[in-house]
Amino acid sequence: MDNEVNLGMAGLTDIESLNGSLAQRVYQSLREAILSMELPPGTVLKKGALCEQLGVSRSPVSEAIARLSQEGLVDVIPQSATRVSCFSMEEIREASFLREALETAAVEKVATQHTEEQLTQLTRNVRLHELLVEDGDLDGAYKADEEFHALIMEFTGFPGVSLVASNVSLQLKRARLLLQPEPGRASEALKEHRQVLEAIRAGDPVNAQVRLKTHLRQLIPRLEPLEQQHAEYFRSR
Repeated sequence: MDNEVNLGMAGLTDIESLNGSLAQRVYQSLREAILSMELPPGTVLKKGALCEQLGVSRSPVSEAIARLSQEGLVDVIPQSATRVSCFSMEEIREASFLREALETAAVEKVATQHTEEQLTQLTRNVRLHELLVEDGDLDGAYKADEEFHALIMEFTGFPGVSLVASNVSLQLKRARLLLQPEPGRASEALKEHRQVLEAIRAGDPVNAQVRLKTHLRQLIPRLEPLEQQHAEYFRSR
């Protein structure tokens, strides 16, 4: 069943607070709402309602939707409707596989060749992560977790790799928001990050890869039950 969402209540970011062309700002606003699950899978996107909500003409909305479609976040069905794309466990598994391939190659490079400043940034990230976990700030801990992985990709020195990794992880990020916080998982994730950091600090690329793989492979077993728990968000097979 399609999700009928009152766009005025959907938490769309005010495009006046964003930078870029009009179409770019509309794209950013919609993308943030989709990735945060403010616009959940299956939500029908009505261009007229979006134009009214954002105070723009149809052209920038159409351009934004085309970009979101290219990223796999929106399904455009000619002569029918435009919907926020539903999840597919096969696509999620594939994204996880690709993410692991990219990040383990990246951590090998970073463990082998990194600067003191890069090591300092990773250390600060882990310390902040510790404080957030201690405070029970799960949203903050999630952001620190994401930043740790982004820093590793950035420190490869290959901007294109970071972009590819970010795009690969889009569906994983959306699905992760459906997971209820599991007791102790935030602390476990932090411990796993510490182990990756220590392997990088020791200049041990093999151990860094092993530790990172162990960390990344915790996700799919936790995501798989969602296909039954939130069937409305998944494509029918």
